[in-house]
Amino acid sequence: MYIFYTTNLDIVGRHGDFTLHSFADDTQLYLHCHREDTTTAAAQLTDCVVDVSRWMTANRLRLNTDKTELLWTGSRHSLSQFQGLGPALQLGADTVTARYQVRLLGVTISADLSLDRHVSVVSATSFHSLRQLRRVRRSLDTESTATLVHAFVTSRLDNCNILLAGSPKTVIDKLQRVMNAAARIVSGTRKYDRGLTQLLHAELHWLDVADRVTYNLGWMVYKCLHGQAPDYLSELAPDYLSKLCMLVAQVAE
Repeated sequence: MYIFYTTNLDIVGRHGDFTLHSFADDTQLYLHCHREDTTTAAAQLTDCVVDVSRWMTANRLRLNTDKTELLWTGSRHSLSQFQGLGPALQLGADTVTARYQVRLLGVTISADLSLDRHVSVVSATSFHSLRQLRRVRRSLDTESTATLVHAFVTSRLDNCNILLAGSPKTVIDKLQRVMNAAARIVSGTRKYDRGLTQLLHAELHWLDVADRVTYNLGWMVYKCLHGQAPDYLSELAPDYLSKLCMLVAQVAE
């Protein structure tokens, strides 16, 4: 019901060159600009947020400035040209300063768009859950342990993991170590026991992290091509598909 109630909020965001996405009561505004235009972009973003705040007030809602976050993203070279982390937003008496990283739908996004911090957070949280499971492993059967591992560990590894497509092997390996540790807890084997690959693939039927990323990415592309994904994703698929067809045609020639 809340989503239907805030449907017209998208009209407010369209007044400028903004892209607006909403998920439940979490709303994001995106604006692209060149590094030398960040001051102007900050002013435009301030005006848009003020408009959103007025719309919410008129519809008996409230913009929570305490939870409003600002992130300037770009290459490390571009970010190094900023004074601090970039211009702030002045929303009445409240000032929203830029941050180096924000958490968006469970994903930790850094200013340089690297996912190192996100992977570190997921790894630390998953290993904490595995340590708790290890303490009670003797009281659980294999099926119950696997269910708990899927609920508290592998679900975190799969959450938005298509963002990891093309990531360096060093990043993927951090999550693979979590998967290996989870498999040992389910099977009751020790760290240096042999046959881990056989255990993962043949007995537990688990994919490696890199393969899980590829599978989820392929499934998302399939949904985009068949109209089963959100519009802001589906409208991107034909462009990439046409470029791919052009590339294949050039190679064939």
